[in-house]
Amino acid sequence: PSLTFIMKLLFSPRLAWRNANEVLLKSNYTLLGRRQSHDRSGHIGCVLQLYYHDVYQVNLPPGHRYPSTKARMVRERLEERRSLRHEPDMDFSVSPLVSREDLELAHEASYVDKVLHGKLEEKELRHIGFPWSQSGIQRALASCGGTVAATHWVLSRQTLLAGQLGGGTHHAFRDRGEGFCFFNDLAVSARVAMRDYGISRILILDLDVHQGNGTAKMFHGDKRVTTFSMHSKSNYPWRKELSDYDVELPDQCQDDGLLSALSHWLPILIDRHQPELVLYQAGVDALKEDALGRLAISRRGLQSRNEIVFKTVVDAELPTVVTMGGGYARPVELSVDAHVDVYVTAAEVLARRRER
Repeated sequence: PSLTFIMKLLFSPRLAWRNANEVLLKSNYTLLGRRQSHDRSGHIGCVLQLYYHDVYQVNLPPGHRYPSTKARMVRERLEERRSLRHEPDMDFSVSPLVSREDLELAHEASYVDKVLHGKLEEKELRHIGFPWSQSGIQRALASCGGTVAATHWVLSRQTLLAGQLGGGTHHAFRDRGEGFCFFNDLAVSARVAMRDYGISRILILDLDVHQGNGTAKMFHGDKRVTTFSMHSKSNYPWRKELSDYDVELPDQCQDDGLLSALSHWLPILIDRHQPELVLYQAGVDALKEDALGRLAISRRGLQSRNEIVFKTVVDAELPTVVTMGGGYARPVELSVDAHVDVYVTAAEVLARRRER
């Protein structure tokens, strides 16, 4: 790309790319045209690209249920693991702030304005569960931006898998937030993929213990996006939306119930809908020790869940973005362990692909 073009990218207020690598990635797909070839053999990398947003701190009141240190703890554990390996299988980049242009693909402009300028009413903030602060909004923008960046990464054929160490904010609707979610990064990323790559078949695979109600509502009736949510039947949200597929698990469901349901449905979803992109919400709040779950899934059960998902999408050569989702165990280290497992399994599946 020309120097003039790169300078426009760097200083345009409509873009949020924060380093040269991301600018070049953005300019690459722009110059080549928004619709790129999806030749599966074109994916050349086997190192898992991960984005993180914990550089932005959020100050919560004492006793708040949201584990604000969790994302940083997961990143530090993964970086420590990488430093002990002879051959790195993960790369880390700070999540870019999502642009307003991208946000408004999925959210109403008036809602985006209220969030960005601190105009949300007290009732609206109670539904979200966070107080408003500038640093908190930056964190929300970066959480969404990292998922968008990972989507660009896989659709530009850098690797089949990429992830955000955060995100999965599936309770945000077009005009409001809920359940610790200001913006819906899954919806924004799906819209970006449709706009920039001409994608018309997207699977949102949501395995958090809570239904992805915001995502379901935002894509209701949109045939380009298939929403699948496997969640606790009797848990939040109390008023469920209608996904394309809702698999409701009973209280105290154990490993066999979850894994058999996933093993049944995932091949059907891929065969029936032939997705060009998978957005995987990999919440670990189904863990039996989770304070906000109601299921009884073991850590080993979640590891098996991740193996099923990543092996299936990699074998099918499907570009896939993984987000962290929920995890509220006490102590928080139990959730951290389970989140780390998600990304380690992704890296291991990619490494096995390289060895073929």
